[in-house]
Amino acid sequence: MQTIAYGDDPSQFAELTRPDGESRGVVVVIHGGFWRAEYDLSLGRPLALSLAEEGWTAWNLEYRRVGGGPGGGGGAPATFDDVAAGIDALADVDGLDLSTVITLGHSAGGHLATWAAGRAGTRGWSDVRVPVTHVVSQAGVLDLATAYDENLGGGAVEAFVGEAPGPAYDEWDPTRQLPLDVPVRCVHGRDDANVPFSQSVDYVDAATAAGADAELLEVEGDHFVVIDPTSPAWSSTLDLLGEWGR
Repeated sequence: MQTIAYGDDPSQFAELTRPDGESRGVVVVIHGGFWRAEYDLSLGRPLALSLAEEGWTAWNLEYRRVGGGPGGGGGAPATFDDVAAGIDALADVDGLDLSTVITLGHSAGGHLATWAAGRAGTRGWSDVRVPVTHVVSQAGVLDLATAYDENLGGGAVEAFVGEAPGPAYDEWDPTRQLPLDVPVRCVHGRDDANVPFSQSVDYVDAATAAGADAELLEVEGDHFVVIDPTSPAWSSTLDLLGEWGR
């Protein structure tokens, strides 16, 4: 594993794990934690290791999160700045084939992974060096406005974006980016008590109605089963990644 900085802040870095032999593509792992500083990229390390064992190059991305102290300084727009810059920094890493770049994110990371695929259509992040080619949202917060109204994470969306739903959400909310021009797969545990299953169901329904390529993979279990590398949910996720890799 190699640690590579993409900015000057202590949270602006990623961990690169290469597979033995030829890479099947790059997977950008974006951790969750309701965008809060107390959660970090250690959540993504088991997935990054599993991905590398399966022949993928894993880019486990850290970013500024909400709160003070270590890991803080994030929220809108800083967190979006970091995710965009962190993905684009792949262009500066030697020896990578960027023809397949998949974002894979859990919970709040699922929001950021899906947002990153549509960032070219935003005003603030339209200058894209490394386009995302596919998305896997693992129990993602894909409708910020509904998550705000439902007070998910005890006000996590309000803390992250700093305001109630309005026109500014056009820049931040994946549901308002539809339709994306890349495939999106939403993996979600039916018994998720942290991010409602409806977040993925409603996103896929809206995406397909808009003509996008989006599918729901319903799995057994709770909010965290999708990031357990020993779970059937993760095996199913590896299978769907295999449909996209070399």
